[in-house]
Amino acid sequence: MSLSISQLAQARQGIISEAMQQVATIESRDPKFIRAGVAKGTIVIPANIRHENLVPMGIGRFLKTKINANIGTSSLSSCLTRELQKLQAAVQYGADTVMDLSTGEDLENTRRQIIAHATVPIGTVPIYELACQGGNDAEIDFSRENILSVIRSQAEQGVDYMTIHAGIRPDQIPAAAKRKLRIVSRGGALIARYMSQNHCDNPFYDCFDDILEICAKYDVTLSLGDGMRPGCLADASDEAQFAELAELGRLGSRCREAGVQVMIEGPGHIPLHEIEMNMKKEQELCDDAPFYILGPVVMDCAPGYDHITSAIGAALGAWHGAAMLCYVTPMEHIGLPEEDDVRAGVIAYKIAAHAADIAKGIPHAREQDDAISEARANFDWDKQFELALDPDMAKSMRQKSLKAQNQPETQQGGRFCTMCGPKLCSMRVSKDL
Repeated sequence: MSLSISQLAQARQGIISEAMQQVATIESRDPKFIRAGVAKGTIVIPANIRHENLVPMGIGRFLKTKINANIGTSSLSSCLTRELQKLQAAVQYGADTVMDLSTGEDLENTRRQIIAHATVPIGTVPIYELACQGGNDAEIDFSRENILSVIRSQAEQGVDYMTIHAGIRPDQIPAAAKRKLRIVSRGGALIARYMSQNHCDNPFYDCFDDILEICAKYDVTLSLGDGMRPGCLADASDEAQFAELAELGRLGSRCREAGVQVMIEGPGHIPLHEIEMNMKKEQELCDDAPFYILGPVVMDCAPGYDHITSAIGAALGAWHGAAMLCYVTPMEHIGLPEEDDVRAGVIAYKIAAHAADIAKGIPHAREQDDAISEARANFDWDKQFELALDPDMAKSMRQKSLKAQNQPETQQGGRFCTMCGPKLCSMRVSKDL
């Protein structure tokens, strides 16, 4: 296969692919705008040629803010049925992409089934499979042959984008060692240990050109992982983080030169007042490649509520230029999320993304809000539920409130909310004006 099959190569040749046309329709944009963004590298369309039932979508800061949901088995919990249920819940409630972070049993079949059932792009982190090959994580086979074998196998299965931790380098480790939490990225920590023990460079960096060749063949988008992301506010925006970000910018240039689409992954824990600076710094160092951020979490002392603490940061990050938000669930820092946690995380991040899109003036972003406001003015409860981000939740909460107050839905024709009641509903009273 030649490089001409990649979305990036086609865009540079002036071709508007079928995927670009579909993205333009979804985004209410001119197809030429999408093609130009893909050609420049400010928009990516993760679309492996082997992912047959994929509905293409675009990621870029001038498009609707996208969100990703992480799912996957672990060594303590390995059930394909549950993962497929999580996939269904994530997509149902609005996830634009899903990452399979499985580290449990039968990784290949788990990934195959997830891809087969997914109409959204699927991402992976190949180092997780490397780490699961042996019984001891201290004896990972980081040989060029093994790295490329795993990446090639995942590409052939249809993985649309892969997180590759190629930007963490030996000279960043001393700065990370000074941190409160050092390295919180699993991939980053494993690579840092390997480099330190073997007095060598990053094995993913060493074979990066070979990785690009595989990605170009199958049109796999690279998501350059932030192995040095801060894991607490005390470590935010430090020397290690920005040294790696500069390296990711250089690797991103190599991706585009090879005809490979690329995103840059961003920080985890950042205080509110540093978020804008972080977003602008990525645009500067990485040629405005789409920024894919985890959160960021804006405070460290709310375990169990990190879908909220991170959604606050995510909204601000998206407003200042992040293109895709990786959701955080209530189980962050605590345990493996279940289906209800996936739902809570996705909804929290849909709220963050939607709020940012309204602020950025994304075409048609506010239409749903204006429509639901009209339905509220008309006391059209069915229409309100239909337009809600989570219709089932909104409907069940109203029914719960009516039941608790012993109020029939038909009283006053349903023209009241249960907070004000039928006599003191401000909207009903003010309608007489």
